[in-house]
Amino acid sequence: MKNLKIATAQFENKSGDKSYNLSVIEKLSQKASLEGCDVISFHECSITGYTFARNLSKEQMLDFAELIPNGESTQKLIEIAKKNNIVILAGLFEKDKNDNLFKAYVCVDKNGLVAKYRKLHPFINPYLTPGNEYCIFEIDGWKCGILICYDNNIIENVRATKLLGADIIFMPHVTMCTPSTRPGAGFVSSQLWENRETDPTPLRLEFDGMKGRDWLMKWLPARAYDNAIYAIFSNPIGMDDDQLKNGCSMIIDPFGDIVAECRSFEDSFATAILTPEKCVKAGGSRYIKARRPVLYKNIIGQDHQSEQNVVWLNIDEKS
Repeated sequence: MKNLKIATAQFENKSGDKSYNLSVIEKLSQKASLEGCDVISFHECSITGYTFARNLSKEQMLDFAELIPNGESTQKLIEIAKKNNIVILAGLFEKDKNDNLFKAYVCVDKNGLVAKYRKLHPFINPYLTPGNEYCIFEIDGWKCGILICYDNNIIENVRATKLLGADIIFMPHVTMCTPSTRPGAGFVSSQLWENRETDPTPLRLEFDGMKGRDWLMKWLPARAYDNAIYAIFSNPIGMDDDQLKNGCSMIIDPFGDIVAECRSFEDSFATAILTPEKCVKAGGSRYIKARRPVLYKNIIGQDHQSEQNVVWLNIDEKS
């Protein structure tokens, strides 16, 4: 495997405005290509917007969702990738020929669709169908995987993707700045975002505290460290429907170190050069080899009824 230069992006998407969001994706992809990047990764539902979908009916979702790869948005991504000779990863709502709905994330290059992944634990709209398989694909010889937002909070998903061969896991999110049972969690006032140019300090304190980045640091580096992977975390900045998001798009190496991070309030990206040596030298690589599955295969694989509770969504519905 050769070294790979990856950009992780963040921008303020417009809910339901695919044309606008694709125009931002095109602008940032072109800029990343000019800076020598091989790949650029965008956040969950970066093409469509995300949080607004909690209020859509099934008919509205079907009207808005697209077939993959023949839908207009995926074809536009392929066009952008070809024009700029860069691999692009971005998210949207998908429908199939039987009117099933999915939260999808695609990887495209100049030749077409490279990979498609469906979120295993969707929740933003009740008509979404969970995906039922992991996704492994290659970019320039690197084995890659995708896990969308909540999928990464179930640690078995990250380990399974690693065991299937991934040294890079793309982790697109729309997260942070929502209520939770954890201390310090909560929404961040949109007024702070409106005043970001004249009074940025209060906004940065909220974004970096327990409502945002401090919470992320409790678990995200561990996913990379434990599994000896590069974690490519992408998250929007600014308003997503009526919720404010804090960005912090970052790349974490197999040692659990942040090697690139977006710290601007603007539409932007951060880049890092990925080297295959780190995947071997990192401690997680040794720990994976030391596993003794006979001790716990029947524990991890025992019957279990999945229960998914999203606290902020329940709070939002009752308010």
